[in-house]
Amino acid sequence: MSAPEADYVIVGAGSAGCALAHRLSEDGQHSVLVLEYGGTDAGPFIQMPAAFSIPMNTRRYDWGFRTEPEPHLGGRRLVCPRGKVIGGSSSVNGMVFVRGHALDFARWEEAGAKGWAYRDVLPYFKRMETSHGGEDGWRGREGPLHVTRGGGLNPLYSAFVQAGVEAGYGATEDYNGHRQEGFGPMEMTVWQGRRWSAANAYLRPALRRPNVAIVTGAHVERVTFEGRRATGVSVRRCGRLQSVRARKEVILAASAINSPKILMLSGIGPAGHLRAAGIDVLVDRPGVGGNLQDHLEVYVQQHCSQPITLNAHLGLMARARIGLEWLAFRTGLGATNHFESCAFVRSRPGIRYPDLQMHFLPAAVRYDGRAAAQAHGFQVHVGPMRSPSRGTVRLRGSDPAAPPAIRFNYMSSEEDWRDFRNAIRLTREIFAQPSLGSFCGEEIAPGEAAQSDQALDEFVREHVESAFHPCGTCRMGDPGDNLAVVDPECRVLGVEGLRVVDSSVFPEITNGNLNAPTIMLAEKAADHILGRALLAPEDREPWLAPNWAFAQRSDGPGALASPALQPAQLASA
Repeated sequence: MSAPEADYVIVGAGSAGCALAHRLSEDGQHSVLVLEYGGTDAGPFIQMPAAFSIPMNTRRYDWGFRTEPEPHLGGRRLVCPRGKVIGGSSSVNGMVFVRGHALDFARWEEAGAKGWAYRDVLPYFKRMETSHGGEDGWRGREGPLHVTRGGGLNPLYSAFVQAGVEAGYGATEDYNGHRQEGFGPMEMTVWQGRRWSAANAYLRPALRRPNVAIVTGAHVERVTFEGRRATGVSVRRCGRLQSVRARKEVILAASAINSPKILMLSGIGPAGHLRAAGIDVLVDRPGVGGNLQDHLEVYVQQHCSQPITLNAHLGLMARARIGLEWLAFRTGLGATNHFESCAFVRSRPGIRYPDLQMHFLPAAVRYDGRAAAQAHGFQVHVGPMRSPSRGTVRLRGSDPAAPPAIRFNYMSSEEDWRDFRNAIRLTREIFAQPSLGSFCGEEIAPGEAAQSDQALDEFVREHVESAFHPCGTCRMGDPGDNLAVVDPECRVLGVEGLRVVDSSVFPEITNGNLNAPTIMLAEKAADHILGRALLAPEDREPWLAPNWAFAQRSDGPGALASPALQPAQLASA
C-alpha cells in the first residue's frame, strides 16, 4: 500500500468522499488518503452522459446489490446499484441535480439534526456549484460542480411543461431556486458534453496536491480501534490484509449500504444482531442499519403519434453514430442525459410542498436500456417523495466479503399505494392536455385497461422500481436519541475519531435525486471536521402554494379545490 498513514482516511471515493478529499486538503495543512474498492472511471461509457444505463448495469462499476424478497411486492428482489468506481454513484447515476425542498431540511432539524435547516445548508449548496441558468441569489456561481440544462431540442420537452401549465400546476424556471413546485427544465451535472461527476469536479483537482492520495482496489473490512478511539481501518487489497492508520480521523463515506455494514463489522450497531452475527460488541447503537429509505417510481408510457422520439436512436448503428459524434466533438445526443424537463407537484390537497416527482423522457425505454415499444414513445418516471416505509441493512455474518441483507420493506403502508394511484392518474391527466395530447397514441403502460384501484395496484406491484436513492441507515440526530447514529457534526456516537459522511446520515429522505444533498452534506461536514467557522446562514423563504390547504394544484383554471381540511387532517398530511 503506497500510503499507509494519513491525517484523514476517507473510505469511499463517491460523491461525499471526493468532496471531502477536496475540502479537507485545500489549505495544505492535512494529508488525506482515499480508499476505494473500485477502479478507474476513464472511458466513454461513464463519461458520455447518454450512456449512463451501461455503467449502472455493469458489475465492474457496480456493487451488484439486490434486495431480499420484498414482502409487499410479491417477493420480488429489486436491484440496488451503488457505484464501485472512482466517483462512486456520481459516476453511474443519471446526473440529475436536485437540491431537495427547503422544508425537507426543516424536517431534518425537527428530527434532531440541529444546524441543518435550509438557512444553514443553502450557503453550502451555493458554495459547491457553478449554476448555468439558475436563479440569482439562490444559486452558486463559483463552485467546482457545474450544473447545466439540456438544449431542449425535442419539442416534447416544452410540450410536457406546457401541458402541466394547462392542467393548472404553474411553471417554475428553477426548481432549485425559490420555487420547486411546478413544471420546468431539469438540471444535470454535465459540463461541456461530459458527465461532471464528483471525481471530475472535486477529486481530480485534489489529487494534484501533494497531500492527497487515492488507493483503488481497497476493500475496507472494518474500522480499527484503540479502546473506543478509531485509529484506522483494516483493508484487503490484492488478497492481502493490511492496516491503514489515521492520525486524526476515519471518515466513512461508503454509501447508505456499505457504511452501516462497516460499522457493524467494527462492533458498532444493534447488540443482539451483532452477537448473532459473531461480532464482538464495541458500542450498542440500535439505529445502525435501520431507517432505510428510498424513492420508488413507475414508468407511465405512451405511444407517440409522430416519429420524433429517441426510440429511433436505440438501434446499434444509431448508437454508434451518436457515440462517434460524442467522441469527436462532445456534442449531439450523447452529450445529454435526456432528462431535460420535469415536475414537482402535490398529490392531494393539504400537502404543504411537493410530494411527487416527474422525470420526463422523450423515449419509451427502461433504465436497463430495453425498449418498451418498437414504435415511438415517451414516458414519465413518477413516484412519491416521502414514503413512510422503512427498511434495514443487516449483516449475514462476520465475513466482510458477504453482501449485506437489504430489505427496504417497500410499499408497507397503505399510504404508499394511495400515492402511487394518484401519481399514475395525475400523469395520465398531463398526457391528455392539449399541448401533449396531440402527440399521444395508445397508452403503453399501465395500459388503457388498468383503471381501477386494484388494476393500478397490480401494475405497481409488478413493475415499480427503485429510483436508486437509498439513505438514512446511520441517521443523524440528537446524541440523546437512542436511534441516532451520528451527531449533528457527523461524529459516530459512543466512539471518538470516527465520522460518517454520506447519504446514510440523512434523517429523512429529501425531494428528488440525492446526489446534490449528499455533496452538500460533505461540504458542510468538512467545515465541522476542520473546526472552521461555518458559512453564515441565509434566510430565504421558499415559495409555497397559497392554496395548499384546500387545493391540489396551484394555478389557473385546472386548480382542483376541495373542502377545507380539518386541523387533524392537515397534521397528518
